[in-house]
Amino acid sequence: MFFLAAAASAGSLAQKQISSTGLSNPSVSSFNNLNSIAEQAIREGQVPGAVLLVWHNGEVVYRRAFGYRSLEPRPTPMTTDTIFDIASLTKVVATTTAVMQLVEQGKVRLNDPVVRYIPEFAQNGKRDVTVRELLTHYSGLPQDLDLVAPWQGRATGYSMAFASPLENPPGARFLYSDINFITLGALVERVSGLPFEQYCERNIFAPLKMTHTRFLPPASWLPKIAPTQYDEHNHMLHGVVHDPTARRMGGVAGNAGVFSTADDLSKFAQAILTGGGKILSPLAVEKMTSPQQPPTAQVLHGLGWDIDTPFSSNRGAFLPVGSFGHTGFTGTSMWIDPATQTCIILLANAVHPRGKGSAVALRAKVANAVAADLKLTPDEKEVLRWKNITGYNETQTAARRVAVRNGNVLTGIDVLERTNFAALQGSASPRKIGLLTNQTGVDAEGHRTIDVLAHAPGISLEAIFSPEHGVTGALDTTDINNSKDAATGIPVYSVYGASDAARRPSLDVLKTLNAVVIDIQDVGARFYTYETTLGYFLEAAAKAGIEVIVLDRPNPITGSFVQGPMPDAGHESFVNYGLTPLRHGMTMGELAKMFNAERHIDVKLTVVPMEGWIRGDWYDSTSLTWINPSPNMRSLTEATLYPGVALVEGTNVSVGRGTDTPFELLGAPWINARELAAYLNAREISGVRFVPIAFTPAGSNYAGRRCEGVNLMVTERNDLDAPELGIELASALHKLYPEQYHMERMPELLVNESVFNAIRQDEDPRRIAADWQDGLESFEKLREKYLIYK
Repeated sequence: MFFLAAAASAGSLAQKQISSTGLSNPSVSSFNNLNSIAEQAIREGQVPGAVLLVWHNGEVVYRRAFGYRSLEPRPTPMTTDTIFDIASLTKVVATTTAVMQLVEQGKVRLNDPVVRYIPEFAQNGKRDVTVRELLTHYSGLPQDLDLVAPWQGRATGYSMAFASPLENPPGARFLYSDINFITLGALVERVSGLPFEQYCERNIFAPLKMTHTRFLPPASWLPKIAPTQYDEHNHMLHGVVHDPTARRMGGVAGNAGVFSTADDLSKFAQAILTGGGKILSPLAVEKMTSPQQPPTAQVLHGLGWDIDTPFSSNRGAFLPVGSFGHTGFTGTSMWIDPATQTCIILLANAVHPRGKGSAVALRAKVANAVAADLKLTPDEKEVLRWKNITGYNETQTAARRVAVRNGNVLTGIDVLERTNFAALQGSASPRKIGLLTNQTGVDAEGHRTIDVLAHAPGISLEAIFSPEHGVTGALDTTDINNSKDAATGIPVYSVYGASDAARRPSLDVLKTLNAVVIDIQDVGARFYTYETTLGYFLEAAAKAGIEVIVLDRPNPITGSFVQGPMPDAGHESFVNYGLTPLRHGMTMGELAKMFNAERHIDVKLTVVPMEGWIRGDWYDSTSLTWINPSPNMRSLTEATLYPGVALVEGTNVSVGRGTDTPFELLGAPWINARELAAYLNAREISGVRFVPIAFTPAGSNYAGRRCEGVNLMVTERNDLDAPELGIELASALHKLYPEQYHMERMPELLVNESVFNAIRQDEDPRRIAADWQDGLESFEKLREKYLIYK
């Protein structure tokens, strides 16, 4: 009877508060689903009581208390002003916000190693763990401190966190860890010079007028505080933090310890939804609430904030990925959706009185009911932001998550034929055309582009240009002479040789033409020379005053992944036309548009686009026949590994040239196969495993000599960051074989001095990769202007 009376009273209060918000058609019936869901959870013993607050479009539209604040030692009804131990909500309300403030002030950098601020954190192999990895739970640290042996004190807790060994290599796995945030709390103290609780009060709680939020609540608050559960001494925790680690640290820690109310948390959520309010800038809010996890991660996690992980139950089924939030072990949760300007705050003491309750199911049901009852409609700008957002990588299904599909792609030459060669027609008749192509230039029927254009109406194919490896793609030498095509008798001009001049088309020949057509299959890596040849043709055609027509083809390793470091400016070469990272996720047509505009070439350019290709397509999703783009690029697997394995090709190792599986092997006579494989597998590199192997290459490095090394087995290509794999390989060889491994020529393909120096200094490859992400983000914004396909 007591519960029914309390619920009835709360219902009257809720109706009054809903009406006062200005919500369209306000009525208690608008939230009947919420009411019944909460009441059922109480009846089933999931929680003794709860406070539920919904904030929408700038105002509180629902606030209600259910059930009991406490059951033991005496029943006390829940009220909307109840103060809760918010447990791990501390991580986002206090700790993440504090760290981001210091980042904004330039006092902390996300990609800095933690040891820059806490030198003693370097113990037990943690020298390369970064601030970002702590915030995203990718540090490799265990879940919690050892609580078996007795200990007390904040200083002791910090010392134990700093000494904690790693369970996984930094950046390898998502492992939710309280030690991450204990360490971050210590970092705030070290950098700010203030005790953590004082820093949060001055810089977060006070500016937002969160008057009932703090660590270590005073005794005067006890009547309003919801107790949690009996501790190990059978004492009810009331006004004392529930988390055992934070409790041993005196009630103040970066992982737990804050007490707050639903109304105070709604002030915090409103600040976040409106761009940071008085505590953060809009840019900081954007950064911490968008994906910041490693590029190949299977979960989406912001800085502190959960986006899409196994802990995202409070998002429910209808709030979109792009919303964010967090939970607390005691039964608390907060979920914020910028797309609909909605926040759901659920505070419960589910662990009361004896730790047997759970709010997990309730959280999901509440989120679903809010979405249904409010008939939420996402703001189109926010939806667009999340369709295009990359963080470290594109997150949309069509762009990122499709492993394979049965597509039917028409390449540029197929589209050109279907449109009766409209893109090639001009005022001159017949129009004189040149063609840059090789063995990959074929249409859907297997006819060479050479033969198709040689017999096309209204044009005259006057010249053929052959790139590296010749017009048939079979030559692996710089000594490639001009020749004639056997079938058509058309002259073939080689644009590959040992000198820069030999790699550029003759202006004298181009000036005899009206246009040049380019139809050639790229592999999606910056140092694959067909891309530079494309750039050279754009430059030469501009000088000759003729048009360039690119017949587009797929990027075989998808157009959705953008990975690897940007090249240093001023180091352009035949293996670095510049502008792009190692893996750019662009087609030749898109590259042509970017080169033409960004290099101010300004040649008349036409791209004949493909039909049926989407950015997430791997080559085996296109229905197109694989034709080796070059003699040692014999499969899609090799193309997948190439942007990484080829990085070490210029060093004194074999990458499998002269075997049946180039770029799938790495070895040398001085390598111990089992040692290298064990080291690399222990690194837990996403998407690839390493098998010890011995092989004898017939050509290239160590021809005729027995090599030991590894066979690289791609286990999940969508998880593989190939350029980062290349850094892992170089780093492993440098660490294991410092006397034998010579990497002086690696910069020729890497073209990034800071990355090269970091490898030589034995920095962790994941930390090295984190440092190039800002450059990638800038490139992605530039790249967006030139993309043809969705």
